[in-house]
Amino acid sequence: MEKQSQGAKTMNTIIRKAYWNYEKEEKWLNEMSAKGFALTDYSWWKYAFTDCQPGEYIYRLELLRHRPEHPASQEYVQFMEDNCAEHIASYMRWVYFRKKASDGTFDIYSDADNRIKHYMRVLQLFAVFSIINIVCCLLNIRAGLLLPSQGGYMNFIAAGMNGFIGIALFVSLCRPLVKKIRELKKGRVIRE
Repeated sequence: MEKQSQGAKTMNTIIRKAYWNYEKEEKWLNEMSAKGFALTDYSWWKYAFTDCQPGEYIYRLELLRHRPEHPASQEYVQFMEDNCAEHIASYMRWVYFRKKASDGTFDIYSDADNRIKHYMRVLQLFAVFSIINIVCCLLNIRAGLLLPSQGGYMNFIAAGMNGFIGIALFVSLCRPLVKKIRELKKGRVIRE
């Protein structure tokens, strides 16, 4: 944790931390808020915080359908801001929102259908990365078998790394999302 002083009143803090699970990241941001740290910016595993009243903000993360500069995304962010949610940062297709805790609860999705759609977007993103790594694993195995005299062992090392990453993404991120989607769909059918 790096601290940078800015004047006598405010303390800025930089924390470098990696998250693959956005729900855990969101939970951590809300825990930081409860400790008196307000997120002010985010970029590639770098969180910038400033002091705030403990529990002053509630944070939510969302994966947009399009990149933030896309007109539909800009319109959505403006809609959220019109509804008292402050846009803190964007990274790739992820957006970070916060709302004053004194304004009450802050849920982006009011129904199961929209929550399912969001989980599907996140699932598709991680599934693509998982599949890319598994395909690279298979290509590296093939190259290692076809070119053993030209450093084929390096292809097997790369294949192992790609295979591990692909399977880890699937097991730790994709599978739990599939389970959540099924549970939401099941709950939706029961309510109907």
